Amino acid sequence: MANRLRGAVALAAAALLAVTAAACGGGDADGGKVKITWWHGQAAPYDEPIKKLAAAYSAAHPDVEIVPQLGTSNVDNMLQKVTAALAGGDAPDIAYMYGSWTATLAGNRKVVDLTDTVKDPAFGWDDFWESERAAATVDGKVVGIPAVIDNLGVVYNKKLFDAAHVTYPKPDWTWQDFRDAARKLTDPGKKIYGTTYPVSGAEDTVWRLWPMLWQQGGDILTPDGKKAAFNTPQAAAALDLWRGMARDDKSVYLDQNGEKFLPLFQSGKVAMVVTGPFALLDFREHKIDYGVVPLPGYNGNHETISGPDFWVLFDNGSRRAKAATEFAAWLAEPEQDAAWSLAVGNLPLRKATTRLPEYEKYVDDFPGAAEFVANLDNAKKARPSSAAYAKFSEAVGNAITRSLIAGTPASETLGEAAKRTDELLAKEK
Repeated sequence: MANRLRGAVALAAAALLAVTAAACGGGDADGGKVKITWWHGQAAPYDEPIKKLAAAYSAAHPDVEIVPQLGTSNVDNMLQKVTAALAGGDAPDIAYMYGSWTATLAGNRKVVDLTDTVKDPAFGWDDFWESERAAATVDGKVVGIPAVIDNLGVVYNKKLFDAAHVTYPKPDWTWQDFRDAARKLTDPGKKIYGTTYPVSGAEDTVWRLWPMLWQQGGDILTPDGKKAAFNTPQAAAALDLWRGMARDDKSVYLDQNGEKFLPLFQSGKVAMVVTGPFALLDFREHKIDYGVVPLPGYNGNHETISGPDFWVLFDNGSRRAKAATEFAAWLAEPEQDAAWSLAVGNLPLRKATTRLPEYEKYVDDFPGAAEFVANLDNAKKARPSSAAYAKFSEAVGNAITRSLIAGTPASETLGEAAKRTDELLAKEK
């Protein structure tokens, strides 16, 4: 569920804008039943609630048929797939899109502007968490309706803490506490690491650094969005903390492809992992006795990062656009949120959902889920709504990787990434 960018995204983003004028949608014939194509991107068994919701809405609205389709088996490719569909005049009416794509999507005239929809008091936009609303909005335009919400916290293995005689972390812990605990939990003889960090250089590498920047009052870009703002002594100190843990303490397993760190936690070889609620189902199935706490903080600030993804609507004619908008608004209601999000172990998309009976069962079924829900209040900022983000994120990812693997000082690697970011932003303007 986490937002991970791939190299193809930047190419697809450029193509999306290029094909807008050529795309003609699926037609808007007068009369008859309106068919809404919904590319949900959810593989089995996560697609079961989707199918049930589509059937329920269609049954209650005889003039509308919701047609759920996978769209693509890898959501990383959804933007590229939609781009091709737009070019071919056969775009879906609704598609699951990563939140990091909103800046690109906002510039496409085929994307339905949902600003008026969410501002209707009946929609309850203020009931959604701040991070969702911020990520959905680009220059005042609401690009999508939340589909999935997550955030980063720390999940720890109680058995490994007990074996090392280390006190369980508390919600008010600091990054120095985190480092100290990781050092004590590391056991080279048993090949147990205190913690881990994915260093593939992708967005999964990058989004773990941003909260440490925000916690110290920093930001990713300047207020006008024209320059990098992350090249600061505070940001360098945050990255150097991880560098010291990896190279000096040797308490960090550096996962170079980003696919091993969660299985290592599940097998008892990593004591703490920075992750999100999307990992809880696997942890539960592996019968791990775990706990969940917010991220460590600086000066009492435990700000985290949220990765909301969205249902984005495409204008295939007025009738289809209207029907798709009404369906998306219905889908965002608390009862449907419970039937979709809670059923598959995702966090609730809105606060009203937490007051439903289904929520009580959800927190019982998924230990640690309540802590991640509470942690949404610590998600106060969103990644920049910039079409250049995908590219400059790669530069930051490379900087983090170089510091942790090669040991290059963070001031040097972040400085180079900031220079590259400024170049990319200058081209964007």
